[in-house]
Amino acid sequence: MLDNETLALAKKVNDRLIFAGHMMVTAESCTGGLIAGAITSVSGSSAMLYGGFVTYSNKAKTAMIDVPEALIDKHGAVSEPVAQAMAKGALRRAGVDLAISVTGIAGPGGGSDESRSGWCISGWQRGKGRFIAKSGSAILAATWCDRRRCVWRWR
Repeated sequence: MLDNETLALAKKVNDRLIFAGHMMVTAESCTGGLIAGAITSVSGSSAMLYGGFVTYSNKAKTAMIDVPEALIDKHGAVSEPVAQAMAKGALRRAGVDLAISVTGIAGPGGGSDESRSGWCISGWQRGKGRFIAKSGSAILAATWCDRRRCVWRWR
């Protein structure tokens, strides 16, 4: 069950992407498909959502959306380079206009000195444009494309 604020945000994203004629794909790790789930809770989302890749494990990131294993080894799964590779890989696999990616350690357990529990990195990429990322030391609730910027909601 989604709260009213999340549903309103999902509707806003849905409406804007349909109006712009864009299709989106998600590449989610720590959110486990919740972003795509929120979007599909809005009627008409099939006009703007291609689908989503839930790549919780490093092997899934490599197998499903072509994140290089060497990149994960070098930077760690919870890093901006990996979040960017997730978005690029999802775009390439889906052949759509826009990708949203998120990777992190939702907690409450897990983590390390480099990637503590509750640390998330998310971002979006449109076509071959610049990857826009945000990281924070709180659990990511949702990431959405909102025209030329992104809206991050943290809990």
